[in-house]
Amino acid sequence: MSRSNSTLATRLRREVEGEVLFDAFSRGRYSTDASIYQIEPLGVVVARNVADIQRATAIAAQEGVAVLPRGAGTSQCGQTVGDALVIDTSKHLNRILKVDTEQQRVRVQPGIVLDQLNAQLRHTGLHFPVDVSPANRATIGGMTGNNSCGSRSIRYGNMVHNVEAVRTLLADGTVAEFGPVPGNFTGLGHSPRYVDLVQRMRELHTREADEIARRFPKLLRRVGGYNIDTINAAGHNMSHLLVGSEGTLGFFTEIELKLATLPRHRVLGICHFSSFYQAMDVTQHIVKLDPSAVELVDRTLMELAREIDMFRPTLERFVKGSPEALLLVEFAGDDESLNVQRLRELVELMADLGFPGSVVEATEPSFQSAVWDVRKAGLNIMMSMKGDGKPVSFVEDCAVPLEDLAEYTRRLDEVFARHDTKGTWYAHASVGTLHVRPIINLKEEQGASKMRAIAEEAFEMVRKYKGSHSGEHGDGLVRSEFHEVMFGERMVKAFETVKDTFDPKGLFNPGKIVRPERMDDRSLMRFKPGYAPIPIDAQLDWSAWGGLSDAVEMCNNNGTCRKSNPGVMCPSYRATGDEKHVTRGRANSLRLALTGQLGADAFTSKDMYDTMDLCVSCKGCKRECPTGVDMARMKVEFLHHYHLKHGLPMSERLVAYLPHYAPVAAALAPVFNLRNRVPALAWLQERLFGFDAQRPLPTWRTDWFRDHEADSRAPQSQEQHPTKSTGLRDVVLLADTFNRWFEPENLRAALKVLRHGGYRVHLARAPDKQRPLCCGRTFLAVGQTDRARAEAQRMVDVLLPHARLGRPIIGLEPSCLFTLRDEFTALLPGGHTDSVASCAVLLEEFIAREAESGRLHLPLQAIDQRQAMVHGHCHQKAFAVMGDVERTLRLIPDLEVKTIESSCCGMAGAFGYQARHAKVSQTMAEENLWPAVRGASNETLVVADGTSCRQQIEFGTERNAVHVVQALAQAIVETDSRQSPSSGFNQM
Repeated sequence: MSRSNSTLATRLRREVEGEVLFDAFSRGRYSTDASIYQIEPLGVVVARNVADIQRATAIAAQEGVAVLPRGAGTSQCGQTVGDALVIDTSKHLNRILKVDTEQQRVRVQPGIVLDQLNAQLRHTGLHFPVDVSPANRATIGGMTGNNSCGSRSIRYGNMVHNVEAVRTLLADGTVAEFGPVPGNFTGLGHSPRYVDLVQRMRELHTREADEIARRFPKLLRRVGGYNIDTINAAGHNMSHLLVGSEGTLGFFTEIELKLATLPRHRVLGICHFSSFYQAMDVTQHIVKLDPSAVELVDRTLMELAREIDMFRPTLERFVKGSPEALLLVEFAGDDESLNVQRLRELVELMADLGFPGSVVEATEPSFQSAVWDVRKAGLNIMMSMKGDGKPVSFVEDCAVPLEDLAEYTRRLDEVFARHDTKGTWYAHASVGTLHVRPIINLKEEQGASKMRAIAEEAFEMVRKYKGSHSGEHGDGLVRSEFHEVMFGERMVKAFETVKDTFDPKGLFNPGKIVRPERMDDRSLMRFKPGYAPIPIDAQLDWSAWGGLSDAVEMCNNNGTCRKSNPGVMCPSYRATGDEKHVTRGRANSLRLALTGQLGADAFTSKDMYDTMDLCVSCKGCKRECPTGVDMARMKVEFLHHYHLKHGLPMSERLVAYLPHYAPVAAALAPVFNLRNRVPALAWLQERLFGFDAQRPLPTWRTDWFRDHEADSRAPQSQEQHPTKSTGLRDVVLLADTFNRWFEPENLRAALKVLRHGGYRVHLARAPDKQRPLCCGRTFLAVGQTDRARAEAQRMVDVLLPHARLGRPIIGLEPSCLFTLRDEFTALLPGGHTDSVASCAVLLEEFIAREAESGRLHLPLQAIDQRQAMVHGHCHQKAFAVMGDVERTLRLIPDLEVKTIESSCCGMAGAFGYQARHAKVSQTMAEENLWPAVRGASNETLVVADGTSCRQQIEFGTERNAVHVVQALAQAIVETDSRQSPSSGFNQM
């Protein structure tokens, strides 16, 4: 850190309440947004309150450094990166300040996320309608600074049409309320500085009125430059000048928004086209039906979405055949019959235009929501393309009149072809704004040159169509340079006048909108000249991406991992609100370290360890990150290299080798269990090994599961019907380490259920006199890949003969079973491992599928409980088997099943037992899980299939949760008790 930066950091730490981050890793994490650019900031202030913003800005001005406001950092054009002091409002300044339902207004702090705002407004019947795709992480401050639009702008307009007032900190320290100003604004109590700004902006507008009329595109989607066209001497709203100003004119501290009534009903028509240009041509006719949205999905997006587990089922439901393009046409309003009528008119219109039978109708809300989820993830789905060539954002927001849309897209495709590339298309067909991204490799010098050449041709074409080169995502570093081409020299001078009037010393976010850098300057980009990974002896198979660094680079910084709900990802961010502890933050740190940008030893440094420490390996990102960033696997790889250099601490050694010493511990169970009964021993253990003294450890059992308990015998159904031979099937049961030694009743219940279901059960056994099989999960948790590989090989050797016979390999513990399907293929890539992985299923997956196929013959009756509350293990959610858990429980007569909408329980194997993680672990549980369980009646059956989940529930709620197999075993109709192992809800 330079001396000047050290002085700045010292002053900020002394005078600001929030976090002050000047270390290399923090600056690296804030050096990127969702654009192609990377500029390291001077430092970061995570503001705790408005006073922090005022103090930090004043200090920065005195020290002669710029200030850059930042929310979620999802900007596509580089607006939120720069050589400046970044002030982050997203962690603490995220509250609703006032709601006026009568006037349909809401006042908020800038860091509030759109979805969180609307969730809190839902009970009023109102919502904020500018529905941008990243609504689950985009902040209102960022949306205001960007003049965001969203899918339904044809109905509701852009941010500039929906902002009523903005309270703003100006460069000279003045705090002013920008809002409606009548023609004669005297006597309104405004500060002299505010009055002066209004007068000077009116003078500017009067002077440039003719040029504004001539140069500003007559389109809804025009967000380039400053909104000086909104100024009017007869009266106007001064906040509209700030909307879209990208943090260059002042720092927003409060924003007042106009609200709209939530439509009670929506319907969706999905129009299929065999030609992309047909879809573009038809759009101008569809909008005459008054839809609330018309959104494009092209073939590339469909194909990429099909490769993503999270989206594949939805695609299979709404895409018929092999269309080149889809248009999602929505009608919304309070009159359901009118919506249905308009959907019918859409079907008729499509038939009249030569596309009979081309509309898939979606009237069920959950189906519509699933379709929109695919569309909203369009950007990230496009970026899931593997390889160095990526769809690059720089001409994607051009807007043209609808009547020119088809010709414009055709000509732009020709431009791409001339430069030996092609583009991906999606988004806002209704308003002539299509997100188009040509595929370019920006790691190569010619990539940047190609990008500039395409931009120049595209913008010239847009100008001739009287369109806008900046239609939604703003100007930033990508488009500001082209304002002179699009608006003319005189308008650019007018923009400079606005900037200099508000911010004469260039304090706020310099280089955006006016006086920009060249958009193709590679020194400003993520892939700078000389960018290359340092050699790493990777322990896991990363070949699908091209290598470890390529896998890390799949993170495009769009920030889906910052979402608060729904889904699992990212539990540590939800608990802390820190960029450091979100998947994006970890991926950025890994990328910078792996390319030497944080120093030669950064990859195995303590800073990197701290960055990865709160990753609970939930695998939520494996499923929910549309670009497939698998941070759980990356953490295993990192820990291997870290511990190779620094050694394995005793606390982690105890976790890793648990399967090895378990037989001894179980034999001495009374001694080992003393720790939970003698506080002094718990205290001593925390001091020596770091295990939280306040939390009981799992209880070692003297009645642990013995292999001979599974000695083969005919299934229960066969014993009752000796002559019956049809439907008999062999299955393999895995006795995992956790259920074997700590909860053996679950394995006994599994034997009972499978035998009563009509299956012959084979136990996966180690060769004679060897310790029991283990999946290696505990070794993976601490990065001991060699040991984990050895365990995996033992398991594969035993299971391969069964897999070759097609026998289902059934597990109870999600983290163990999914190790066979996931990590095994990375540890031991090849056909043998793939064969085993293809046969591995959780018990609930197996039961649900067998029931659906009609092969399950399990006699079940109602149990004492009439309601079941289910908490899903993170890996169950990551591998999309929660539906199987619900279907399995619903086999029990008269049982009502409800799933808790929750992220990680916070235990995550040994994570929650470690004292340094205790607070975060409990914060994760308190988000949804613990309150839901505490609120359940005592008669409700609590179901959790993860060992650690059950432990966390008991610790925080004093309720005993059970594995789904226990519920099934209790419901079995006993016909011959001598032939079946006893079962029940064993209370440990």
